[in-house]
Amino acid sequence: MNEQALDKPSSQELAALQQRARALQASVKRRKLALNMARGKPAAAQLDLAEALLELPGRGHHLAADGTDCRNYGGNQGLPELRALFAELIGAAVDNTVAAGNSSLALMYDHLVFSLLKGSPDSLKPWSQEAQVKFLCPVPGYDYHFNMTEEYGIEMIPVALGDDGPDMDQIEALVAEDPAIKGMWCVPKYSNPTGAVYSDEVVERLAWMKTAAPDFRIFWDNAYFAHHLTPERIEIANLLAACARHGHPNRALVFASTSKITFAGAGVAAFASSAANVQWFLQAAGKRSIGPDKINQLRHHALLPNAAALHALMDEHRHIIAPKFVAVDRVLHKHLAAPRVATWTTPRGGYFISLFTPEGCARRVVELASELGVTLTPAGAAFPYGHDPQDHHIRIAPTALTLAEAEQAAEGIAAAVLLAVAEQGEAGN
Repeated sequence: MNEQALDKPSSQELAALQQRARALQASVKRRKLALNMARGKPAAAQLDLAEALLELPGRGHHLAADGTDCRNYGGNQGLPELRALFAELIGAAVDNTVAAGNSSLALMYDHLVFSLLKGSPDSLKPWSQEAQVKFLCPVPGYDYHFNMTEEYGIEMIPVALGDDGPDMDQIEALVAEDPAIKGMWCVPKYSNPTGAVYSDEVVERLAWMKTAAPDFRIFWDNAYFAHHLTPERIEIANLLAACARHGHPNRALVFASTSKITFAGAGVAAFASSAANVQWFLQAAGKRSIGPDKINQLRHHALLPNAAALHALMDEHRHIIAPKFVAVDRVLHKHLAAPRVATWTTPRGGYFISLFTPEGCARRVVELASELGVTLTPAGAAFPYGHDPQDHHIRIAPTALTLAEAEQAAEGIAAAVLLAVAEQGEAGN
């Protein structure tokens, strides 16, 4: 991420900074905070927006549009009407879209494990029979992606992530030379945790680049496709279409869900790709399940019958959470901008703010924030193996808190940053 250069406070500025830090620390301590910003959870007010789901589809309303009795087994690909909605939203063909259970992360997990055990349609053998398997990991990135690949012994290669996507020169050089590189994690829109939005050029280069591995896959986690924080609904290029156009139709695996649209633990997830990949997945998934929760799919379609209904719901989400991002930005700017002892992102969508401290300070900031009653994601979590080589990145997740709590938590974080910077300055003198 292209964070701004930080100021190096003079001895006089450090003394004043330490005084400000102690005063802010005392103010925060008096409030006896117990606030958790560790995960990007929807607030209760957001979950209330989908409360009608608890009464849907309603007694006697159990038939899908094609007459399927949703109370019974079958239908591994999901209800056609819900597949059509997801296909429109993520730019896929309805026939090549799967509506599944509640978790897109579970779909990614299945794809990874099926590839390890069976190989994909383009694999010469199962990945587990390869001497080595590697994945590219744009950083800062999503910790659950990294946890998943680490769990199965897949070597992770960090790749720099900018405001418009990952460093494509680095990626192209790596995949062209190393057949062990089988995949890549991407959160292409309002990326977790930086808010990066992949440019059209990045998408195009991902689609046409030459790879040494014939079964190279891009795990395209489009988790925030409708999660805007401004009135502008930013769109990104269609990776599926670009890969097909450049002769790599099986390269893109696209995932999405309603997890932060309706109920976080009871939504619907989707997967879209080429016809060959979808057939491969359904054949493998059919061995472990006789069908998804079609009643849940039916109730979701009743609540969200079309894209317009979904976007209208997301506008309501934006009205709830966007002020929290503004409040955090305002508090951080008040305490950390002069001198500039930290920088942070101002995302246009998604669920996170990335805070960048001076090198070697992030872990200490998280410790100090915890002492002040603010729980943060562990420093380093946004990097493979939990290791941030610069120890300078912290993920902030303000959504689950109330507006007042978000402001208070931001003050706790600001106090922790000031204290850590003052400690570092004293150690350096």
